[in-house]
Amino acid sequence: MTEPKILAEMVLPTQELRDDIPFFTKTLGMRLENIYPADSPAVASFSGHGLRVRVEKGAQTSPGLIRILTDDPGSFAGGQRHLTAPNGTQVEVVPLTPQVETFTTEHSYTVRRLRDGAPWVIGRAGMHYRDLIPTRLGGSVIASHIRIPDGGPVPDMVHYHTVGFQLIFCYRGWVDVLYEDQGEMIRLHAGDCVNQPPGIRHRVVHASPNIEVIEIGVPAEHVTTIDHAMTLPNGKGDPDREWDGQKFVHHQKDKAHWAPFRVPGFTARDTGMSTGTKGVAGIQVIRKGEGQPVAHAHDADIHFTFVMDGTMRLEAEGEAPRDLEAGDAFVIPPGMKVRYEAASEDLELLEVALRGDFTTTLEA
Repeated sequence: MTEPKILAEMVLPTQELRDDIPFFTKTLGMRLENIYPADSPAVASFSGHGLRVRVEKGAQTSPGLIRILTDDPGSFAGGQRHLTAPNGTQVEVVPLTPQVETFTTEHSYTVRRLRDGAPWVIGRAGMHYRDLIPTRLGGSVIASHIRIPDGGPVPDMVHYHTVGFQLIFCYRGWVDVLYEDQGEMIRLHAGDCVNQPPGIRHRVVHASPNIEVIEIGVPAEHVTTIDHAMTLPNGKGDPDREWDGQKFVHHQKDKAHWAPFRVPGFTARDTGMSTGTKGVAGIQVIRKGEGQPVAHAHDADIHFTFVMDGTMRLEAEGEAPRDLEAGDAFVIPPGMKVRYEAASEDLELLEVALRGDFTTTLEA
C-alpha cells in the first residue's frame, strides 16, 4: 500500500493577493503552486526554502514572521536582512549556520553558596541544572552544576554546540560519552574532564546514579544543534584534529601530575586545556599544599572557582570574608586582591580561567 502524501503549510492573511504574488515569487524566490479562483484570485500557495505558505484573502490570523536561513545572506533579496511583504508578513534573513556571539564581560565579585538554596531546574534530556553565576557576567559565560538523579541510559541525541569554549568536568560518579573522531566510548570518572571544541559532535550515552558534572560554556547562551545524519562512534579517532583551532582534550585524574600552584600554600594539577585550546582557557584542580597563602590578583577576563571538597575562607579586598564549603562557587574580577585562608586538609578547588595564559601577581 502506498503511503499517503502529507504536506504542511502555514496560512497568512492578505487584503489583495495580486500585491503579494511578486513579493513571494520574485523577492523571496518561492514557487507558485496553485491559485484560485481564476477570475478573482483570493488564495495562493507558494513553496520554497523548505517551507509551504498559503496566502489567503481575509484569513483570520496574524501576518506572521518568516525567517530565511542561508549560507550567503548577502546574495538573498538584494542583501536585505529585514523585509515586509504587502500583506504585512515580516521576513528576516539570517545565517544558516549559527554564529558564536561575543560579549563584553561585566566584571563582578560573585559568591554562590549551595546552602543558600539556588533552585534546580529541569533542562535538556531531563538533566537538573543549578546556575553557579547568576549574572552570567553580562552574557559572557555560564557555569552550571548538573546532576542526573537516576543512573542508566541517557535520552540524548548526537548534537553539537556553537560555542567559543565548553568544559565538562565530572564532579561525582561517572558518565559515558561518545565524541566525533575520538574512537570508542569515553568514560569520565570523578575528577576527569574534557573540553568540547566548537562544533564537535557528541552524545551522552550512560550515567551512574547521582552523576554530577560542572559545565562551563562561553558565551552563556549558545545554540545546540541536533545532527540527525551522524552516527557515533565514527572511527578510530584523530587526536590531531582541530575545531576552530581547538583540539579535543581528555584529562584523566589518575594520570595527572601534581606540582606547586602559582600561589604559595597550594598544589595543583593542570588539565592541559590551555595547550589544547591555544590559550583560550585554562583549567586546574587545586589542593592545600605547603607554605602560607598570600594575597594575589590576576588579569584574566573570567576567573571562576568551584569548591569540590573541604572548606576555606575567601578574603577579598573591600568585601566581608566568606566561609565556603563543597558546592559553593565564586568569581574574582581582574585586579581584585584575594586570599585563600583556613583551607581544610581535604580542600579541592576547580579553577576555570579565560584566557588560560593569564598572569597572577603576588603581594610582597
